[in-house]
Amino acid sequence: MPNRYDAIIVGAGHNGLVTACYLAKAGWKVVVLERRYLVGGACVTEEIFPGFKVSTAAYVNSLFRKEIVQDFRLHDHGFEVLERNPSSFTPYPDGRHLLLGPDADLNRREIGKFSARDAENYPRYETMLERVADVIEPTLTQTPPNLIRPGLGDLWSLFKLGRVVRGLGSAAGEAVEILTGPARTILDRWFESEELKSTLATDAVIGAMAAPSMPGTAYVLIHHVMGETNGHRGVWGYVRGGMGGLTQALAKAALELGAEIRCDAEVARIRAKEGRVAGVVLADGVALDAPVVASNADANVTFNRLLEPGHLPDDFAAAVNRIGYESATLKINVALSELPNFKACPGTQPGPHHRGTIHICPDLDTIERGFDDAKYGRPSEIPILECTIPSVVDPTVAPPGKHLMSMFIQYAPYKLRDGHWDKIGNAFADRCFDLLNDYAPNFKQSVIDRQVLTPLDLERTFGLTGGNIFQGAMTPHQLFSLRPVPGFADYRTPIRGLYLCGAAAHPGGGVMGAAGMNAARVILQRK
Repeated sequence: MPNRYDAIIVGAGHNGLVTACYLAKAGWKVVVLERRYLVGGACVTEEIFPGFKVSTAAYVNSLFRKEIVQDFRLHDHGFEVLERNPSSFTPYPDGRHLLLGPDADLNRREIGKFSARDAENYPRYETMLERVADVIEPTLTQTPPNLIRPGLGDLWSLFKLGRVVRGLGSAAGEAVEILTGPARTILDRWFESEELKSTLATDAVIGAMAAPSMPGTAYVLIHHVMGETNGHRGVWGYVRGGMGGLTQALAKAALELGAEIRCDAEVARIRAKEGRVAGVVLADGVALDAPVVASNADANVTFNRLLEPGHLPDDFAAAVNRIGYESATLKINVALSELPNFKACPGTQPGPHHRGTIHICPDLDTIERGFDDAKYGRPSEIPILECTIPSVVDPTVAPPGKHLMSMFIQYAPYKLRDGHWDKIGNAFADRCFDLLNDYAPNFKQSVIDRQVLTPLDLERTFGLTGGNIFQGAMTPHQLFSLRPVPGFADYRTPIRGLYLCGAAAHPGGGVMGAAGMNAARVILQRK
């Protein structure tokens, strides 16, 4: 039957494509249904400006699982990651600057400009994070144990995890603090320089509706040392041709394995009957049947918008509705006629400071005050900017002589006390441009065009509830065995045959592919 499949994947984001690849490799008849005109979800490359290859949403890579790259020979399908070195540049109002990267000698010299003590502590700080990462990283590709109804396998998993934590010895307490505590407390303990602390703290709150002083923000600090690029641990890079280079490679692999991919194929309903999934109905009315449906959408979209009503147990539905999607992120993509000429590092020719993430944030208190605005429903008076210019490392993403900038901005709360994002989005973007122009006075005059993606735009365009880029806040009560809800962290749902395969499930957000890989493993093991 032409519309009968072994499995239907809802959404062609990177996780959905990974699930499709593994199921197709196992010989299943698989179809991937994508609402938009191209595959990739939030991991895409689009020609927003003529001649520019824009990574519209996600913009850097490190965490994507190397075993997926190897399993599907993604390099043969055009996937390539270009290393960034140095990895970050922070200019300051007084004309000084801080460069950081994988070069230990560079880090020592640069940090030493602000604090000799911090320069000595920084390698020890990274070693501490690596110890914690060694415990956490293996869990990313594991199915979390069920804490509500634990079976023997769940108890065994918990025992093994406890044994690993026990192996940390006296460092176990430090690991727990990293996983649950505030980033500011940890950074204040290790360092005295506001310049270094603010650079590190901006990464801790990226995409979060939280300040560094809030519990749970320290967890993202370990992303600094997790992942790899071309075999180099903790190094982040740009995907050649934009982030869509990854999802296009996954799509090619899926097609090669026999999967079918349909774009402009919006799923209107997930069908269920007598507690078991039956298939989907598309927006055009076409019905597709399958005993397995894996949703790459978030839990709110999957269960509240797509699944036919009346099938979920009340306690599960209530737990889904308790999931937090608090978000305060805004993205601006900018086409430039020339590179920013920073007061702290003059010149419009490509330099080391143009290669990595450019942090515009002078101290921790600026982040705290920015969050104070957001928690009362106001965009930050002084926003926190993280800018990247991938065209410096990858010239293919911009026309000759031109450059492409990505600006990732905190805090832009989804829920505004006054006004509407459709009306104030451009004014807030102007505020961000003015701020960057204070550090690089040629910036505004070099702007050819821009695309502003407010939290509302992120929700509309990519189906991200509340504009949350992680498909649910990455807070301690929404991680591991508690993600998406307690008792259902194994990618299954109360509806037999219906699975979650995206960032709504463990291990959460970021371009990892782990959720898609884990979900495929569970699906293939189903009884």
